[in-house]
Amino acid sequence: MIEELKDTAIVNKVGGRFKLAAIIQKRLGELIDGGRPLIEDTEGKTPMEIVIEELKRDKIAPDYGSPEKTKKEPF
Repeated sequence: MIEELKDTAIVNKVGGRFKLAAIIQKRLGELIDGGRPLIEDTEGKTPMEIVIEELKRDKIAPDYGSPEKTKKEPF
């Protein structure tokens, strides 16, 4: 298991375990589909390790959306 996932710092950084899981899942999909890593030292690392390292280095962050998109319009 990746040791960083045992620490609550990365969970708190993104706002919870469910948000962390969603971010990891989305970024893993991007990497698997051919996306380029946002860090340089990827030699010998799995895609999961790359995603965790990107999170630790603040290369990716949660996207909470804009307030206009979440604002409900009256009927």
